[in-house]
Amino acid sequence: MILASWRTIRRVTRLVDVVLEVLDARDPVGTRSRKLERIVEREGKKLIIVINKADLVPREILEKWKRIFESEGYPTVYISARDRLGTSILRKTILKIADKKGDIVKVAVVGFPKVGKSTIINVLKGKHSASTSPIPGSPGYTKSTQWYRVDKKILILDTPGILPVKGDDIEAAIRGKAPDELKDPVKPAIELLKRALKYNPNVIRETYGISETDPYKILVKICEKRHWYYKKDREPLIEEAAKMVIRDWHRAKLVFYIRPEEYLKSRESSNSKPVGNSK
Repeated sequence: MILASWRTIRRVTRLVDVVLEVLDARDPVGTRSRKLERIVEREGKKLIIVINKADLVPREILEKWKRIFESEGYPTVYISARDRLGTSILRKTILKIADKKGDIVKVAVVGFPKVGKSTIINVLKGKHSASTSPIPGSPGYTKSTQWYRVDKKILILDTPGILPVKGDDIEAAIRGKAPDELKDPVKPAIELLKRALKYNPNVIRETYGISETDPYKILVKICEKRHWYYKKDREPLIEEAAKMVIRDWHRAKLVFYIRPEEYLKSRESSNSKPVGNSK
Protein backbone atom coordinates (compact mmCIF):
# COMPACT_ATOMS: atom_id res chain seq x y z
CA MET A 1 0.00 0.00 0.00
CA ILE A 2 1.28 3.45 -0.93
CA LEU A 3 0.57 6.30 1.47
CA ALA A 4 0.65 9.91 0.35
CA SER A 5 3.57 11.95 1.64
CA TRP A 6 2.98 15.39 3.12
CA ARG A 7 4.78 16.79 0.08
CA THR A 8 2.13 15.12 -2.09
CA ILE A 9 -0.65 16.48 0.09
CA ARG A 10 0.75 20.01 -0.24
CA ARG A 11 1.03 19.62 -4.02
CA VAL A 12 -2.51 18.29 -4.25
CA THR A 13 -3.84 21.14 -2.11
CA ARG A 14 -2.34 23.68 -4.50
CA LEU A 15 -4.11 22.02 -7.44
CA VAL A 16 -7.64 22.28 -6.06
CA ASP A 17 -10.20 24.76 -4.78
CA VAL A 18 -11.68 22.64 -1.99
CA VAL A 19 -10.28 19.85 0.21
CA LEU A 20 -12.63 17.24 1.67
CA GLU A 21 -11.20 15.86 4.90
CA VAL A 22 -12.93 12.51 5.32
CA LEU A 23 -13.39 11.25 8.88
CA ASP A 24 -14.75 7.98 10.24
CA ALA A 25 -18.04 8.63 12.07
CA ARG A 26 -17.07 6.06 14.70
CA ASP A 27 -14.01 8.11 15.71
CA PRO A 28 -13.97 11.54 14.06
CA VAL A 29 -11.21 12.97 16.25
CA GLY A 30 -9.00 9.90 15.91
CA THR A 31 -9.23 10.14 12.12
CA ARG A 32 -8.78 13.90 11.98
CA SER A 33 -5.50 15.55 10.94
CA ARG A 34 -4.78 19.00 12.30
CA LYS A 35 -1.65 19.11 10.15
CA LEU A 36 -3.77 18.68 7.02
CA GLU A 37 -6.06 21.48 8.17
CA ARG A 38 -3.09 23.78 8.74
CA ILE A 39 -1.73 23.03 5.26
CA VAL A 40 -5.08 23.83 3.65
CA GLU A 41 -5.33 27.06 5.61
CA ARG A 42 -1.79 28.14 4.67
CA GLU A 43 -2.49 27.47 0.99
CA GLY A 44 -5.60 29.64 1.17
CA LYS A 45 -7.95 26.83 0.14
CA LYS A 46 -11.36 25.82 1.49
CA LEU A 47 -11.85 22.74 3.68
CA ILE A 48 -15.00 20.72 4.29
CA ILE A 49 -15.11 18.03 6.97
CA VAL A 50 -16.97 14.97 5.68
CA ILE A 51 -18.00 12.51 8.39
CA ASN A 52 -18.40 9.20 6.55
CA LYS A 53 -19.99 5.90 7.67
CA ALA A 54 -22.86 7.80 9.23
CA ASP A 55 -24.99 4.66 9.11
CA LEU A 56 -22.91 3.26 12.00
CA VAL A 57 -23.68 6.10 14.43
CA PRO A 58 -26.98 7.56 15.77
CA ARG A 59 -28.16 10.73 14.04
CA GLU A 60 -28.07 12.80 17.24
CA ILE A 61 -24.38 11.95 17.69
CA LEU A 62 -23.65 13.02 14.12
CA GLU A 63 -25.46 16.31 14.65
CA LYS A 64 -23.36 17.00 17.74
CA TRP A 65 -20.14 16.38 15.82
CA LYS A 66 -21.39 18.62 13.04
CA ARG A 67 -22.05 21.47 15.46
CA ILE A 68 -18.65 21.01 17.11
CA PHE A 69 -16.64 21.14 13.89
CA GLU A 70 -18.67 24.02 12.49
CA SER A 71 -18.08 25.95 15.72
CA GLU A 72 -14.36 25.57 14.92
CA GLY A 73 -14.92 27.13 11.51
CA TYR A 74 -15.21 24.07 9.26
CA PRO A 75 -18.31 23.42 7.14
CA THR A 76 -19.30 19.85 7.98
CA VAL A 77 -21.41 17.23 6.24
CA TYR A 78 -22.12 13.72 7.47
CA ILE A 79 -22.65 11.08 4.86
CA SER A 80 -23.25 7.37 4.49
CA ALA A 81 -21.76 6.27 1.20
CA ARG A 82 -23.47 2.91 1.68
CA ASP A 83 -26.94 4.37 2.30
CA ARG A 84 -26.41 7.42 0.05
CA LEU A 85 -27.20 9.70 2.98
CA GLY A 86 -25.99 13.28 2.58
CA THR A 87 -24.79 12.99 -1.03
CA SER A 88 -26.81 15.90 -2.40
CA ILE A 89 -25.96 18.04 0.64
CA LEU A 90 -22.26 17.38 0.04
CA ARG A 91 -22.54 18.45 -3.61
CA LYS A 92 -24.33 21.66 -2.67
CA THR A 93 -21.83 22.42 0.09
CA ILE A 94 -18.88 21.96 -2.28
CA LEU A 95 -20.35 24.38 -4.82
CA LYS A 96 -21.36 26.89 -2.16
CA ILE A 97 -17.99 26.90 -0.40
CA ALA A 98 -15.99 27.09 -3.65
CA ASP A 99 -18.08 30.02 -4.93
CA LYS A 100 -16.69 29.63 -8.47
CA LYS A 101 -19.75 31.14 -10.21
CA GLY A 102 -20.13 28.63 -13.02
CA ASP A 103 -16.52 27.50 -13.31
CA ILE A 104 -15.48 23.90 -12.68
CA VAL A 105 -14.67 23.24 -9.02
CA LYS A 106 -11.62 21.09 -8.34
CA VAL A 107 -11.80 19.03 -5.17
CA ALA A 108 -9.29 16.83 -3.33
CA VAL A 109 -10.50 13.93 -1.18
CA VAL A 110 -8.05 13.32 1.67
CA GLY A 111 -8.10 11.23 4.83
CA PHE A 112 -6.75 8.25 6.70
CA PRO A 113 -6.71 4.89 4.93
CA LYS A 114 -10.12 3.20 4.94
CA VAL A 115 -12.26 6.15 6.00
CA GLY A 116 -14.11 5.68 2.71
CA LYS A 117 -12.68 8.30 0.36
CA SER A 118 -13.08 6.30 -2.85
CA THR A 119 -16.53 5.13 -1.81
CA ILE A 120 -17.63 8.76 -1.47
CA ILE A 121 -16.37 9.46 -4.99
CA ASN A 122 -18.28 6.44 -6.30
CA VAL A 123 -21.51 7.62 -4.69
CA LEU A 124 -21.07 11.18 -5.96
CA LYS A 125 -20.54 9.85 -9.47
CA GLY A 126 -23.42 7.42 -9.19
CA LYS A 127 -21.35 4.49 -10.43
CA HIS A 128 -18.36 2.44 -9.29
CA SER A 129 -15.18 3.58 -10.99
CA ALA A 130 -12.85 4.32 -8.07
CA SER A 131 -12.45 0.81 -6.66
CA THR A 132 -12.79 0.20 -2.92
CA SER A 133 -12.16 -2.59 -0.42
CA PRO A 134 -12.72 -2.86 3.35
CA ILE A 135 -9.27 -4.15 4.41
CA PRO A 136 -6.07 -2.04 4.23
CA GLY A 137 -3.62 -3.38 1.66
CA SER A 138 -6.18 -5.50 -0.18
CA PRO A 139 -7.27 -5.10 -3.84
CA GLY A 140 -9.03 -1.81 -4.46
CA TYR A 141 -6.69 0.32 -2.38
CA THR A 142 -6.01 3.70 -4.01
CA LYS A 143 -2.41 3.56 -5.27
CA SER A 144 -1.85 7.04 -6.71
CA THR A 145 -3.57 10.35 -7.35
CA GLN A 146 -6.37 10.12 -9.93
CA TRP A 147 -8.89 12.65 -11.28
CA TYR A 148 -12.59 11.79 -11.54
CA ARG A 149 -15.34 13.91 -13.10
CA VAL A 150 -18.30 13.87 -10.74
CA ASP A 151 -20.51 15.98 -12.99
CA LYS A 152 -20.26 19.04 -15.23
CA LYS A 153 -19.40 21.27 -12.28
CA ILE A 154 -17.15 19.15 -10.04
CA LEU A 155 -13.82 17.47 -10.72
CA ILE A 156 -12.43 15.34 -7.88
CA LEU A 157 -8.88 14.18 -7.19
CA ASP A 158 -8.67 10.97 -5.18
CA THR A 159 -5.49 10.52 -3.12
CA PRO A 160 -3.90 7.66 -1.19
CA GLY A 161 -4.79 7.75 2.49
CA ILE A 162 -2.55 9.71 4.82
CA LEU A 163 -1.20 8.73 8.22
CA PRO A 164 0.12 11.06 10.93
CA VAL A 165 3.89 11.33 11.04
CA LYS A 166 3.77 10.84 14.80
CA GLY A 167 1.06 9.90 17.21
CA ASP A 168 -1.02 6.82 17.90
CA ASP A 169 0.96 3.80 16.71
CA ILE A 170 -2.03 1.58 17.41
CA GLU A 171 -4.23 3.64 15.10
CA ALA A 172 -1.52 3.68 12.45
CA ALA A 173 -1.19 -0.10 12.62
CA ILE A 174 -4.93 -0.64 12.41
CA ARG A 175 -5.46 1.72 9.49
CA GLY A 176 -2.13 1.51 7.72
CA LYS A 177 -1.66 -2.21 7.13
CA ALA A 178 -3.70 -5.29 6.35
CA PRO A 179 -4.15 -7.47 9.48
CA ASP A 180 -2.04 -10.22 7.91
CA GLU A 181 0.84 -7.76 7.44
CA LEU A 182 1.05 -6.71 11.08
CA LYS A 183 4.06 -8.09 12.95
CA ASP A 184 2.10 -7.98 16.19
CA PRO A 185 -1.67 -7.88 15.57
CA VAL A 186 -2.38 -8.65 19.22
CA LYS A 187 -1.53 -5.19 20.56
CA PRO A 188 -3.83 -3.27 18.17
CA ALA A 189 -6.59 -5.86 18.67
CA ILE A 190 -6.40 -5.52 22.44
CA GLU A 191 -6.63 -1.73 22.13
CA LEU A 192 -9.67 -2.09 19.87
CA LEU A 193 -11.30 -4.42 22.39
CA LYS A 194 -10.57 -1.96 25.21
CA ARG A 195 -12.27 0.80 23.24
CA ALA A 196 -15.18 -1.47 22.40
CA LEU A 197 -15.70 -2.38 26.06
CA LYS A 198 -15.49 1.30 27.05
CA TYR A 199 -17.85 2.72 24.45
CA ASN A 200 -20.23 -0.20 23.88
CA PRO A 201 -19.99 -2.66 26.80
CA ASN A 202 -22.39 -5.18 25.25
CA VAL A 203 -20.73 -5.34 21.84
CA ILE A 204 -18.42 -8.28 22.67
CA ARG A 205 -21.30 -10.44 23.79
CA GLU A 206 -23.44 -9.36 20.83
CA THR A 207 -20.67 -9.91 18.27
CA TYR A 208 -18.88 -12.98 19.58
CA GLY A 209 -21.21 -14.47 22.17
CA ILE A 210 -18.54 -13.91 24.84
CA SER A 211 -19.20 -12.34 28.26
CA GLU A 212 -15.53 -11.88 29.18
CA THR A 213 -14.33 -8.32 29.87
CA ASP A 214 -10.56 -8.83 29.76
CA PRO A 215 -9.32 -8.13 26.19
CA TYR A 216 -6.68 -10.87 26.13
CA LYS A 217 -9.10 -13.42 27.56
CA ILE A 218 -11.60 -12.41 24.88
CA LEU A 219 -9.03 -13.40 22.24
CA VAL A 220 -8.53 -16.72 24.02
CA LYS A 221 -12.29 -17.32 24.09
CA ILE A 222 -12.54 -16.55 20.38
CA CYS A 223 -9.92 -19.23 19.75
CA GLU A 224 -11.81 -21.69 21.93
CA LYS A 225 -15.11 -21.09 20.16
CA ARG A 226 -13.50 -21.56 16.74
CA HIS A 227 -11.11 -24.35 17.74
CA TRP A 228 -8.09 -22.30 16.72
CA TYR A 229 -5.09 -24.05 18.26
CA TYR A 230 -1.53 -24.89 17.32
CA LYS A 231 -1.49 -28.57 16.43
CA LYS A 232 1.74 -29.25 18.28
CA ASP A 233 0.99 -27.91 21.77
CA ARG A 234 -2.72 -26.96 21.53
CA GLU A 235 -1.96 -23.36 22.50
CA PRO A 236 -4.59 -20.89 21.23
CA LEU A 237 -3.84 -19.06 17.98
CA ILE A 238 -4.10 -15.63 19.60
CA GLU A 239 -2.68 -13.85 16.54
CA GLU A 240 -5.46 -15.23 14.33
CA ALA A 241 -8.12 -14.09 16.78
CA ALA A 242 -6.48 -10.66 16.88
CA LYS A 243 -6.53 -10.39 13.09
CA MET A 244 -10.21 -11.33 13.07
CA VAL A 245 -11.03 -8.57 15.58
CA ILE A 246 -9.26 -5.99 13.41
CA ARG A 247 -11.07 -7.25 10.28
CA ASP A 248 -14.39 -7.09 12.13
CA TRP A 249 -13.69 -3.45 13.00
CA HIS A 250 -12.99 -2.60 9.36
CA ARG A 251 -16.10 -4.45 8.20
CA ALA A 252 -18.27 -2.79 10.86
CA LYS A 253 -19.10 -6.09 12.55
CA LEU A 254 -17.52 -4.83 15.77
CA VAL A 255 -19.44 -1.60 16.25
CA PHE A 256 -18.72 1.13 18.76
CA TYR A 257 -18.27 4.87 18.48
CA ILE A 258 -16.63 7.74 20.34
CA ARG A 259 -19.03 10.23 21.89
CA PRO A 260 -18.62 14.00 21.32
CA GLU A 261 -18.58 14.60 25.07
CA GLU A 262 -15.18 12.88 25.24
CA TYR A 263 -13.78 15.38 22.76
CA LEU A 264 -15.32 18.39 24.46
CA LYS A 265 -13.78 17.38 27.79
CA SER A 266 -10.33 17.00 26.24
CA ARG A 267 -10.69 20.31 24.41
CA GLU A 268 -11.61 22.13 27.60
CA SER A 269 -8.67 20.57 29.45
CA SER A 270 -6.27 21.79 26.75
CA ASN A 271 -7.25 25.46 27.02
CA SER A 272 -9.94 25.20 24.35
CA LYS A 273 -7.48 24.25 21.60
CA PRO A 274 -8.92 21.80 19.02
CA VAL A 275 -7.43 18.35 19.44
CA GLY A 276 -6.92 15.50 17.05
CA ASN A 277 -3.92 14.21 15.17
CA SER A 278 -1.51 17.15 15.22
CA LYS A 279 0.65 15.56 12.54
